[in-house]
Amino acid sequence: MNNNVRVMLLVALDCIFVGSSVVSSYLIRNNGSIPIALWGEVVGFSMTAILALGLSFYYFKLYHRAWRYASIGEIVSIVKATAIGILLAYLATMVTMHEVVDFPVLTRTFQTVLILVGGSRFVWRMFRDTYFVKQRRMKKPALIIGAGDGGASIVKELKNNLASEVYPVAFIDDDPKKKGLQVQGIQVLGGRELIVSTVEKYHVEEIIIAMPSISKSQISDVIEVCKNTGVRLKMLPALSAILAGKVSLSSIRDVQVEDLLGRDPVSVDLAGITDYIRDKTVLVTGAGGSIGSELCRQIAFFQPKKLLLLGHGENSIYQIESELLRLKVACPIETIIADVQDRKRLDTIFNQFRPQVVFHAAAHKHVPLMERNPSESIKNNVFGTRNVAEYADLYSVERFVLISSDKAVNPTSIMGVTKRIAEMVIQCMNVHSKTKFSAVRFGNVLGSRGSVIPRFKEQIAAGGPVTVTHPDMVRYFMTIPEAVQLVIQAGAYAEGGEVFILDMGKPVKIVTLAEDLIRFSGLEPHVDIKIEFTGIRPGEKLFEELLTDEEGLTSTKHNRIFIGRPANISRTEMEFELKRLEQVLGEDQQSIRSLLKTIVPTYGNVS
Repeated sequence: MNNNVRVMLLVALDCIFVGSSVVSSYLIRNNGSIPIALWGEVVGFSMTAILALGLSFYYFKLYHRAWRYASIGEIVSIVKATAIGILLAYLATMVTMHEVVDFPVLTRTFQTVLILVGGSRFVWRMFRDTYFVKQRRMKKPALIIGAGDGGASIVKELKNNLASEVYPVAFIDDDPKKKGLQVQGIQVLGGRELIVSTVEKYHVEEIIIAMPSISKSQISDVIEVCKNTGVRLKMLPALSAILAGKVSLSSIRDVQVEDLLGRDPVSVDLAGITDYIRDKTVLVTGAGGSIGSELCRQIAFFQPKKLLLLGHGENSIYQIESELLRLKVACPIETIIADVQDRKRLDTIFNQFRPQVVFHAAAHKHVPLMERNPSESIKNNVFGTRNVAEYADLYSVERFVLISSDKAVNPTSIMGVTKRIAEMVIQCMNVHSKTKFSAVRFGNVLGSRGSVIPRFKEQIAAGGPVTVTHPDMVRYFMTIPEAVQLVIQAGAYAEGGEVFILDMGKPVKIVTLAEDLIRFSGLEPHVDIKIEFTGIRPGEKLFEELLTDEEGLTSTKHNRIFIGRPANISRTEMEFELKRLEQVLGEDQQSIRSLLKTIVPTYGNVS
């Protein structure tokens, strides 16, 4: 309906409502019959009330409200507008006509106007609710977990949005005080123990977890229950979004594997980090990679004097530069295309920019690929690290942090053993250098390029099968932002020579990960999407470790960061072995592997 026509219709109805309210009030006051002598007062009060209430309604914007979304706020406005309008009509009648309207007539007029005007406004709201009840059969039934502010907001959105494909049928909430109550017209059935039975009873096709204020460990527990229902899982955004009034259907996201880890956000010592990064020139190698790019995002927050983004691939460096510029980070950014194997280029870079802190994330990391190309892995992971470390020493860098891997512990792969040698290289250099060299070792990160999660998602989208190497394969997992926060924090604790080990939580079975991803897609593992076991690939082992037998473990100020005891490695012996390693590059793989075994005796020992 045209808005002007709608307003005119409402005004006409209100005139009828007010006039009839005044007449009916006089009729009741006079036992059903108005004396002729009172008709002048009746007409005068009626006309005055129509004018006064019309002005009051206009002032309170009752003609410019979307009544299909009417709520408590609209009721309050109607009461205020009616009360003020009646009072104005009473005073105007007394002044202009010198007539005093009886109090019973006044109160009955107020009550009747309130009922008629308010009722007319809420008829459309009632009609829409009835309409939605009729339309529910055309939509997917949804179960809402959490009957708080977040859940109530989402239910309101779902009920009022015609474009929504789902309709809320019930609430689940662990608060016993809410059991049996109705929120936005939807009943709270009980606690999480009823989730599975409720899904079956109401034929639920989607579960929305609307508990943005609880901890991640509690969210993880709820997801564990929900994922066994076989229906699609979604989540409400963070509490900050709700407080900012940003809750909408578009903000509901799919549940992700990260939500199952159940770890609360990392707490960081902002002062300690700021002390060694702020107003310093910071170099990040491998800045276009998954870890390197996240390092750049987070380091920029601590206001370095300049942030140097070094990478071999121009596209990835361009992407992270564009993102940082779009975010309008406070620090100057310098993009550098270079290969860490190019010593001359590195010399030029260190001489020109004089970095004071270096995060070395450049590395070849793909295990099966490196098994087939061991020489390239050695060039990049070992000699690339040595090159950057040597120039860091030469140009008096204050701190050097190597990004390592749990695959460096008792390595069975080329990638793992080259990472272990990289750790050994910086530990040797630390003994004779003013630079504080350290390494940070952690497991797999979720969502990094070439990792298992993106591959599983692609396979699910293609209809399967999802390929898993072995049913007993387990890995440690951490989110990229989580890992990088701890890496930066570990840099603040570095005194030189340490290998920091990050607490990765509990190991996760890869097949369980695949099953969860399938369930989160609203499908049944082994039924809708098959899982095939392809066998362990070259260089892989069933489980990863974070610590060698010799290292031991020491705690730090942070409950998620530990220190492995620095190894006692002779720099002379290390340099001799590296020269031998240079000489075998490009030779047959067996010669290379034999020499690697000499340098790292635990290489190849599979438990």
